[in-house]
Amino acid sequence: MTPAEELHQQLDALRAALARSQQQLAEMAAAQEELLRAVAHDLRAPLRHVTAYGALVREQLGDLPPAVLQSATVQEALGFVGTMDQSARRMGLMIDTLRALLHARCAPLCVQPVALPQAVARACAGPMAAETGGRAIDWQVHADLPTLHADPALLQELLAQLLGNAIKFTRQSAQPRISVQALPAAVGHVAFAVQDNGVGFDPARAGLLFGLFQRLHGESEFAGLGAGLALCRAIAQRHGGAITASAVPGGGCTVRVQWPAPAVKTQPPQSWRGAQE
Repeated sequence: MTPAEELHQQLDALRAALARSQQQLAEMAAAQEELLRAVAHDLRAPLRHVTAYGALVREQLGDLPPAVLQSATVQEALGFVGTMDQSARRMGLMIDTLRALLHARCAPLCVQPVALPQAVARACAGPMAAETGGRAIDWQVHADLPTLHADPALLQELLAQLLGNAIKFTRQSAQPRISVQALPAAVGHVAFAVQDNGVGFDPARAGLLFGLFQRLHGESEFAGLGAGLALCRAIAQRHGGAITASAVPGGGCTVRVQWPAPAVKTQPPQSWRGAQE
């Protein structure tokens, strides 16, 4: 066998191995999506039963004579039912999050130019305004924010999660400040950052930040499921982008989003004759 034939054979083997790896990855991704879809849809019915029967138990206990109703045993039972109902509602929110994650990963994309300043303004309005709790937040939305080629609905969800986190984690700041600014980016990309002066987090635990249902702060301090950034990562990756975060405890947090820029269409060069004509 000549060196050229041997090289050709090795290349064929590498291509075959790559094809097998790609097929295995595709099968694993499909299995993961199938599991996620089953969890997000099939758990709804038993969860409804839990919440419905919890309400029935409270109703039945409420019909007891007042002396019995006020007994320690019945009050303890009502406490158990309340905990069960609270946990069921939390599980319902977790299922909603899984459905949103599935949508971000699988829904058809309708990519179009979206001006980031206007998208940020929309995200800050409506329900988001209620989350500020009447606090005066110093919003610094820079005018040079790029236009992203994105699915508008998914981009709006990403911004809502990022800005909602910034609002939540600046709750203890005397003068809360949230900025959205453009960043330098690699060739073929644009980038922006959402920065706040909130509580931040321990950089040693940053690896947990984008995990599903992972929390870096106690639920008694800040409400939430710990799923918003996992959803943001799925949305960014779906568009070919990436998201990272850095922080200092007590010194705020910066979330950086890198997004692919659209390819610039160029006209094919004219021939010399065409140029002369």
